[in-house]
Amino acid sequence: MLKPTRTKRRIAALIGTLALTACLALGLAGCAGNGNDAANEPAAPATEQGANADAQAAADAESGTITFTDDLGRTVELPAQIDKICPSGFTAQQVLLTMAPDKMVGLAQELNDDQLKIFGEKFADYPVFGAVLGAKDDLNREAVAAAAPQVIIDTGEAKKGAKEDLDALQEQLGIPVIFIEAKLSDYGAAYERLGELLGMEERGSELSTYCTDVYNKTVTTMENIPENERVRMAYLLGDNGLNAIAKTSFQAAVVDMVADNVVVVDDVSGKGNGNEISLEQIALWNPDLIVFQTGSIYDTVGDDPAWAGIAAIDSGNYYQVPNVPYCWLNNPPTVNQLMGLQWLPRLLYPDAFDDSIEDVTRAYFHTMYNYDLTDAELADLLRDATRKA
Repeated sequence: MLKPTRTKRRIAALIGTLALTACLALGLAGCAGNGNDAANEPAAPATEQGANADAQAAADAESGTITFTDDLGRTVELPAQIDKICPSGFTAQQVLLTMAPDKMVGLAQELNDDQLKIFGEKFADYPVFGAVLGAKDDLNREAVAAAAPQVIIDTGEAKKGAKEDLDALQEQLGIPVIFIEAKLSDYGAAYERLGELLGMEERGSELSTYCTDVYNKTVTTMENIPENERVRMAYLLGDNGLNAIAKTSFQAAVVDMVADNVVVVDDVSGKGNGNEISLEQIALWNPDLIVFQTGSIYDTVGDDPAWAGIAAIDSGNYYQVPNVPYCWLNNPPTVNQLMGLQWLPRLLYPDAFDDSIEDVTRAYFHTMYNYDLTDAELADLLRDATRKA
């Protein structure tokens, strides 16, 4: 929640004072109010020195502060006008690139060529700060301080100890730190909060509405597909395809929502590289459809005799998850999931939707990234991600 401080609340009073002073100086009789006002007494003429002082006071008030209560319940004082922001890490970077790229003063990780094409070549020259509060803390605090952001923004799931960690980072850097919860079931709320925080309510509302509509349409569609009719699938990755995203893991949120994830293990990993498994185990699960993460064995698996006999491979019912600008399903799981949430169910159940994968891909890039895909770009993006003829 945003709350004006005492400095901010003085703005209205100062504006009123300036307006009254100007009216009296010009001799405009109608500005003083009705004849019953106690202010009927003649006012002293405004001097140049007084007018300058009032103008300076108004300017000072305009540069005041606000307080913001983040999604950890922390109340943080911030500048009233925020123009320079810094991501806390990789997930925050993805979110902020959709919301306020022009306000970013640096990156958590550098962008590759595909990402630079979408977000702008200017980011090739941006400082790279690293990340804090992730698997490893490699945040270059000196570089962050030199870039002088007005706020550091962290997004994602609320982890144990996060409140204390963010308080410590804020104290260490002397820069406000804010946490915004961002989760698959309600990315809309995250964008509303960011719009409020950054004074970008219109953009926040646009992205909030889009995310909410996407999620609700998927939920409604899947309600009409019984559990026992959902496609039995596996999401595999790694150099040899022998890592899998297990059912109920944080990384499997999209897969679990729209399919029967056959990867059931005792010790579920929440890491981006999933659980290590064996080819024998995949054969026992025998999924009807497999999606491979980019960089795995999609290009060679069809000719590998070791994989013969697995239903998805024998039938050619295997695909590659698009990875532009980020992996559509996870790694890390953040707003890129909104594209996966549209792509995967349309791949699995094309007759259940009144629009195509091509349609929703164009709309996603336009809305989230302000980028319009060419026909050639769209075809290249979906080449290995749509049903084979």
